[in-house]
Amino acid sequence: MSLARLGEAGSEIPVVQVDGRTLDARSVTDDFDGAFLAADGIARLRAALTDLPELEGAADQRVGAPIARPGKIVCIGLNYRDHAEETGAALPAEPVIFMKDATTMVGPFDDVLIPRGSEKTDWEVELGVVIGTTARYLDSPDDALAHVAGYAVSHDVSEREFQLERGGQWDKGKSCETFNPFGPELVPADQVGDPQALGLRLSVNGTVRQDGTTANMLFSVAHVIWYVSQFMVLHPGDVINTGTPAGVALGIEGNPYLRAGDVVELEIDGLGSARQTLVQA
Repeated sequence: MSLARLGEAGSEIPVVQVDGRTLDARSVTDDFDGAFLAADGIARLRAALTDLPELEGAADQRVGAPIARPGKIVCIGLNYRDHAEETGAALPAEPVIFMKDATTMVGPFDDVLIPRGSEKTDWEVELGVVIGTTARYLDSPDDALAHVAGYAVSHDVSEREFQLERGGQWDKGKSCETFNPFGPELVPADQVGDPQALGLRLSVNGTVRQDGTTANMLFSVAHVIWYVSQFMVLHPGDVINTGTPAGVALGIEGNPYLRAGDVVELEIDGLGSARQTLVQA
């Protein structure tokens, strides 16, 4: 079972995908959001599966992000040794935290807009974590994964000049419109197993650029959630982007940054695949 949202932006229908079928979940919830997760929504969905009708025409619908209106998107920078090395950055002693505007989240097949004035729009495939229950001041990383609702493919699009050369503050290079395609589906945490054993890949125009594994994270998913909870409250529906492996344009000779017409394809083991076309804003 996985959760998805289909339909035009702002009017998505919550659906459950199971055994090749797409089931209409509107009898259980109006949407997949923080309130749904906080009310033990995934368990309620499982209990109702045999009563959910199939959604006609599902294959013809736009695929939206599988979670609606995240309260915040928290990102972890330099969380893979090989990525830190390719960018020339020192390995961090603690997780590097920055925020991404929550309105950057779009569907996994939506166009990505290259910002006006951008020359250095870059790609980053990441494991996205969706919080299911409130996490504050967790005692230990051992407590962290119990607060995860599920996982999804996340694309942390970045504008490197805005991020690194325009005042030394990362958020504005990460928060441009459409800069966080997410999905296609949210897979419940108990179906994913070990989040540190997932392969993640990204290609640009058919050329593989990133091919890594979450096993190479400097700070595990559990450690990241525990750490973030010491500085801010994580609420149901919040998203954490957990970092990217080597292979971004910033670290490649010649810096082949994204241009209008480029096509980026991403996938993570067990979480599906996504595809976006770059369009000039």
